[in-house]
Amino acid sequence: MDIAPPQTTLVVIFGGQSAEHDVSCVTAAHVLRAANPQHYNIAAIGISTSGTWHRPALAQLPHGGIDPAAIPDRLIATGEATSPDVLLHFDSSQRVVVFPLIHGPLGEDGTLQGMLEMMNLPYVGSGVLACAVAMDKAMAKTVCAQFGIPQVRYEVLREDQVSEKSLAHIAETLGYPMFVKPANMGSSVGVSKVMNSSELHAAVHHAALYDEWILIEEAVVGRELEVAVLGNRVARASVVGEIEPGHAFYDYEDKYITDSASLHIPARLSASESSQLQQLAIDAYHTLRCEGLARVDFFYEENGRGFLLNEINTIPGFTPISMYPKLWAASGLDYPTLIDELVELAQERHGRQKRFTQR
Repeated sequence: MDIAPPQTTLVVIFGGQSAEHDVSCVTAAHVLRAANPQHYNIAAIGISTSGTWHRPALAQLPHGGIDPAAIPDRLIATGEATSPDVLLHFDSSQRVVVFPLIHGPLGEDGTLQGMLEMMNLPYVGSGVLACAVAMDKAMAKTVCAQFGIPQVRYEVLREDQVSEKSLAHIAETLGYPMFVKPANMGSSVGVSKVMNSSELHAAVHHAALYDEWILIEEAVVGRELEVAVLGNRVARASVVGEIEPGHAFYDYEDKYITDSASLHIPARLSASESSQLQQLAIDAYHTLRCEGLARVDFFYEENGRGFLLNEINTIPGFTPISMYPKLWAASGLDYPTLIDELVELAQERHGRQKRFTQR
């Protein structure tokens, strides 16, 4: 007699304590709404900005689980207070897969992934090492440089190393204009484009509000291209997307509020250029040991250095105007099917890794 496989409980964790809390709440709402309730018992856990865990009050289906049609555009990380061990108390007859959707520190940087590893729970996305390295843009650049991935020129400072001398050296080395970023942050939070010495001082102090490590990069006159990558040991790349920012650069408002950037999907590249960039995205993905998913961002200096890696995002946005799901939709993979594949990849990775912990 055939026995039906146990249903999967998909637990979306969102919110968090970083400056990207609101972005995570929007992302989670749309992932929950898109997840097929016939495939999953859908659940949500929100983490408030103070670090408290909650089970948000959401409309339930008659058989249990969340009603996707009743999910608002933005979840709120409030409701019944709980604790992380709630993850261990879901129906034991069902497989549990966690979908971490917390952007930025304490969510995308390997900390949450480490907790899930300790709980022996499958989760969507990269493991501790890849998340930690990719989140720290300065360290990611150091690793990618060792493997010959082409990048923009950059310098790194710790906040206590900021001085007139160090900033003067950076200005002389990189020249103006340049970009100043907190090393451990995403969604363009804390990023400034600077044109002169006084702006450099202000931008460095602004970036230090978000992280003790500060990344300073040369400004590139080039096109902004993005590739969505999906897979574990074997990864595949989406069509290439191109962004024309609505502001001086592709900032937080462009990404999540005004939607003023112009998107070209596929990008205006030749077939050979697209193929080259897709392979470079996969190479960068494997260099940082990413699994599950990541969005890999590039600059393109035509008649110059060609494709230059900007950064790798291991938990890219999933809002309706986010590039990652848009790129896969243009590649023939719709939103619900994308979620299904991410869950399958999480289960495959977890099964593979169990060999080393259960002897």
